[in-house]
Amino acid sequence: MYIYDMQMAFNEYTKKHLDFLLNSRIIVAVSGGLDSVVLAYLCHQLGLNIALAHCNFNLREKESDADEEFVLELADQLNVEVFVQNFDTNAYAEDNKTSIQMAARELRYDWFYELADQLNFDYILTAHHADDNLETFLINFTRGTGLKGLKGIPVVNDKVVRPFLSFSREDIETYARENHLTWREDSSNSSRKYLRNKLRHEIVPILKEINPQLLESFQVTLENLNDTADIVAESLNAVAKRAIVEINEEGITYKVSEFKKVNNSRAYLFEMFKDYGFTEWNDVEGLLDAETGKYVSSHSHRLTKHREFLILTEVNPSKDCKSSIPITKNDKQIDTSIGQLNFEEVVSGEENTKSKIYIDKSRLHFPLLLRPWQKGDIFYPLGMKGKKKVSKYLKDEKLTPAQKEKTWILESDGKIVWVIGMRADDRFKISESSSEFFKIELL
Repeated sequence: MYIYDMQMAFNEYTKKHLDFLLNSRIIVAVSGGLDSVVLAYLCHQLGLNIALAHCNFNLREKESDADEEFVLELADQLNVEVFVQNFDTNAYAEDNKTSIQMAARELRYDWFYELADQLNFDYILTAHHADDNLETFLINFTRGTGLKGLKGIPVVNDKVVRPFLSFSREDIETYARENHLTWREDSSNSSRKYLRNKLRHEIVPILKEINPQLLESFQVTLENLNDTADIVAESLNAVAKRAIVEINEEGITYKVSEFKKVNNSRAYLFEMFKDYGFTEWNDVEGLLDAETGKYVSSHSHRLTKHREFLILTEVNPSKDCKSSIPITKNDKQIDTSIGQLNFEEVVSGEENTKSKIYIDKSRLHFPLLLRPWQKGDIFYPLGMKGKKKVSKYLKDEKLTPAQKEKTWILESDGKIVWVIGMRADDRFKISESSSEFFKIELL
């Protein structure tokens, strides 16, 4: 493609598909390499309101510093504002136990978003192009993925916009050479150590030799896949609408029967729950016929079978859920993960409720102990005969697993005073001989 055609094609594409950029404040991410330099020039020629942003990851010593200096000079040449941020990428990767590539990505985008928020930029432009899109597709394909991983890089993703996805690396290079532009070559791009570089230098050239129109054919494939994804999303939304019976602070509850009605329930389960970190899909599918209480966990969520439902909950226990809290005679108020507990001496007792109990203070031995219930706990439920395991009581009350996990007890000298929010213990009830009255309330 000739120089004029590239600029004209970029202008036309932007005005037709990304017209919101024309009146926006924009950050252009510039590494100093070919693609981002050309993006900066084309945006400048179109008259967009841009500033440059450069990340120095300090991974290539003098090369990294030379890249930074190059971008500063480029900004001066274009007469636009420039922002530079230095990162200790190796330390970040080590601290977060991630790869250098992933560390650089996280640092880069976190900073871009922070910059946009602080200085009121509307969008962040990156120079990903059609060849990058093909390489990403192949990476996902070789690692194993679902439809989402084969849809390619989105043109617009929140504030990030990629206006080059319809242009090839060859288009970009031709424009640069015709305009006598200079850019920086990243020496790591020639390394075969990274999968993307292996695909770029060894696999993609063979595919282009087999089909010289590879990128055009690939674009058609992406369009077909995205059309199919729209159909899948529509079907998934219909099932979700029928299956979801409740959404509250504890999680999302789904009817098992709705997953059993569809053809290939495993596929629907995958699409419904793939964004929650689950990987053991045989186990997830097995929950449909599992006993109550069975669950599958990911790093962030738990999917539990409860009677005829699946319940999705977040795995994010509060710090104090794992410890006990002593309560002294002088404590009047305690803040916990389950709410605020108030303690008050009163002149008489009243009827107990789930959130408020009245007990005989003389039967208490301080300090009291507030803690999560445990297996083996036994209490004497007020209004019932004899003792009962807390676990059995919670089961009889038909609590979900998430509700059970959030159940705490109040204990005095090893004896349960109250299964909080549920029922008091008979041993601490007010009798005719009681003279000291104590109110405990959960707010």
